Amino acid sequence: MPVDLIHAGPTVLAAFLASLVEFVEALTVVLAVGATRGWRSALGGSGLAMIVLLLLVIGLGPLLTRIPLGAMQLALGALLLLFGMRWLRKAILRSAGIIPLHDEDALYAAQRKALASVALRERWDAPAVAAAFKITMIEGIEVVFIVIAVGAAGRGLLLPAALGALAAFCLVVLLGAALRRPVSMIPENRLKFAVGVLLSGFGTFWAGEGAGIVWPGGDLSLLWLCLGFLLVALGAVSLCARRRAAPAAAR
Repeated sequence: MPVDLIHAGPTVLAAFLASLVEFVEALTVVLAVGATRGWRSALGGSGLAMIVLLLLVIGLGPLLTRIPLGAMQLALGALLLLFGMRWLRKAILRSAGIIPLHDEDALYAAQRKALASVALRERWDAPAVAAAFKITMIEGIEVVFIVIAVGAAGRGLLLPAALGALAAFCLVVLLGAALRRPVSMIPENRLKFAVGVLLSGFGTFWAGEGAGIVWPGGDLSLLWLCLGFLLVALGAVSLCARRRAAPAAAR
């Protein structure tokens, strides 16, 4: 399957937006660790996690080439659909006001408060290294999964997906280095809403191809699938908001 803009464009966009959300969340904690406990431990913990993630990618890469394309599309598509629906569900509930919006500034303050309560160590600070390592690993594993699931389901799409994630990583690192504070100006819930729609659309498309479904219009049906998820999600936001407002109106 040749890789062109129709194939690579949505792949790069989905990987970039999903990775951007994950990297912003990791950056918030790493900044809190650095500001509270010192940058040596914060960067050391994050660097160690990046090495582990790189080894994980190197180990998984050759294995993916041995799996039949149909089976890989079906498995990764199903997982990607579940992953996207989880993000979309939270974004719908936040947009409807049922659960609070994700607040990077509040997370930053809470992390600093928790770290400040632990005695400071000299040189390598174990609690600080562990905090930076943990958040980088958690968010990094999700990025690795997204890149593999979005890119490996189609031959030749893994590189565009990886480039999208790399662009998100570079953007977040540059913003973090310049601001030295949480990147709270990025509308994270809107990003998660968009990413949930994209991942759900991709997951449905790849799972269908893996199951032998011939989509009308071929790869262009990705656009219609994503549009369908978007319309359903917007309808769900409206429905949830009305149900939330109904008890207040009845008082």
